[in-house]
Amino acid sequence: MMAIDDLLATVPSLQRGDLEGWIRDELVIAERDAGLSFSDMECARIRLICTLTYELEIDRSALPVVLSLLDQLYDTRRRLLSLTRAIRLQDKTIQAAIVAAMSPGDNFTGTDQL
Repeated sequence: MMAIDDLLATVPSLQRGDLEGWIRDELVIAERDAGLSFSDMECARIRLICTLTYELEIDRSALPVVLSLLDQLYDTRRRLLSLTRAIRLQDKTIQAAIVAAMSPGDNFTGTDQL
């Protein structure tokens, strides 16, 4: 966990007012122990929002949409990695059947790519 003052010191571009707005808009979630603190994952999200806002100049009204799409992408990636691990645990016959059942455009040539 990182306290808000430590986070502001670590991320030089981060403005306290912006961070408070992101918390209010529920773009990030702060733990409210003795003051505000953030998990490692929320700190990474804040850095991402800083990049989107300050460097890429994503409009404030578009930010929730962009973050929602990125959240969906990360969730899909996590699920795909989990599925890949589960398939790798299966015997080669089942792996081959799964590859054979996939769409031809998926560009899998064998179970070595699972």
